[in-house]
Amino acid sequence: MAVQGLTAIKSSHLPRETMNRLEAAVAARGLTVFARIDHAAGASAAGLSLRPTEVLIFGNAKGGTPLMQAVQTTGIDLPLKALVWQDASDETWLAWNDPAWIAARHGLSEAGAVVGKLAALLDEIAKAATAA
Repeated sequence: MAVQGLTAIKSSHLPRETMNRLEAAVAARGLTVFARIDHAAGASAAGLSLRPTEVLIFGNAKGGTPLMQAVQTTGIDLPLKALVWQDASDETWLAWNDPAWIAARHGLSEAGAVVGKLAALLDEIAKAATAA
């Protein structure tokens, strides 16, 4: 699966466990969890079916605000979001927007250091959520 600007990795855990581990890893690094959205539950409430699909919205004002100060439209991509879903083969996946893609999308050419730190942090969080 390849979607421009999206980083996705396979999880060793079921969707709910992956999301629980993701939420714990985010909180353990001092980031704020703003929302956890269960799309499958919403679909079910509407009488529709959807394999497990959840989004976690999280971030840190100290990290995101400088990006928005530089280019305010960055706020459409912040706070950060991560998606956990189960595919048709019952594999669990975790995906997030690549910080370099967000920076390029908004013309943040001077944000290389922030983007690098953010990418490393997201990679660390993702590994904590998906590793066996």
